[in-house]
Amino acid sequence: MDFIISEDKSRLNVRKIHQEVTSVYWGTNRTWEQTLTTIEKSICFGMYAENGEQIAYARMITDGLTFAYLMDVIVFDPHKGKGLGKQIIQYILDRPDVKQVNTVALKTMDAHSFYESFGFKRVGDSQMWMSIDRVKYDLT
Repeated sequence: MDFIISEDKSRLNVRKIHQEVTSVYWGTNRTWEQTLTTIEKSICFGMYAENGEQIAYARMITDGLTFAYLMDVIVFDPHKGKGLGKQIIQYILDRPDVKQVNTVALKTMDAHSFYESFGFKRVGDSQMWMSIDRVKYDLT
């Protein structure tokens, strides 16, 4: 499947994003206003089919140096299971501002093995937090 990924927020299908995000465990209580705020305050990634239909979404908050937080990664039905999630995650991780941050973090309850394939590791004994930590601290 051919697609493009865009960071242009004006292309986002906000109604579809809200519908999809509120249908999963991590977004069930999100209001329309909260969805709008998350889009406004984040770097957003829309994935689009050749016909312009939005087929996936993710967002990130970062300071471009020390920390990036990846959130709301979702592939819309009926496009799930086609490797599109891998493509959007790889796109985000390949951004220069993400490549240079010390820590890229996310939370998941059910996609640990998916994110481990990109180098994310569980944080301590957390059931949800995962990260890529690029800086090793000498604690001696």
